[in-house]
Amino acid sequence: MRQKEKYKIIIAILACVILLQWLFMFMGRPKVKPRGKAAIKGKIAIVLDDWGYNLNNLDIVSQIKYPLTVSVLPGLSFSARVARELNSRGLEVILHLPMEPQEKYRLEKDTIKVGMEKEVITDILNRDLESIVYARGVSNHMGSKATEDTDVMGVVFRQLKKKRLYFLDSFVSADSVGADLATKFRLGFARRDVFLDNNEDPEYIKQQIYKLKSKARANGYAIGIGHDRRATLEVLKEQMPLLAREGYKFVFVSELVR
Repeated sequence: MRQKEKYKIIIAILACVILLQWLFMFMGRPKVKPRGKAAIKGKIAIVLDDWGYNLNNLDIVSQIKYPLTVSVLPGLSFSARVARELNSRGLEVILHLPMEPQEKYRLEKDTIKVGMEKEVITDILNRDLESIVYARGVSNHMGSKATEDTDVMGVVFRQLKKKRLYFLDSFVSADSVGADLATKFRLGFARRDVFLDNNEDPEYIKQQIYKLKSKARANGYAIGIGHDRRATLEVLKEQMPLLAREGYKFVFVSELVR
């Protein structure tokens, strides 16, 4: 009996030693803090204007796996189809509303002009929105003269307010009344920060993207406008993943309206 008791004591002692070692290892192990989400350096919205003339760039835009806002002109041969295609691919569609510029350019059909009757402006806008049924908002195509006119913009903003659509000011005139009027109407509003492709040279477009990145870092967000052009899309396809890895988040314009 004594021998059995001795073995029991030894086993109990060993069990206690093992338990103490396990507790020491567990309690002494440094706690690992869970890794939080990486800080976002800034939000960036990329807008691509002037869709509707053709279907040439649908292939490459589908290769860009980040949010893009696409601005479709009304009344063109491919407007309805391209809006449908881009919407089905998860992009945000907006109406690119032709508006009168200061310059004497060739104008799109039914361009909204200063001095038009309120009913005419309303009819043009509603007809254009009916043709781009997926539109979440509206931006101005040209419009350096029209966006300076309180009467014209007031008519447009009243209709957008009724339809719960936002307005993106392409900001082609420093005298645009868009921001102040949007505040008055309590309308969702955003404004372009950088034009990406006034020059179609890829190196120039890259430099403009870097400017956009700097503005997003400084202000928390930035909006860049490019166009339905092969060179622009090729550069975006290359640069957007790089910016994403740096900590910039790409969003639709609707996420940045104020």
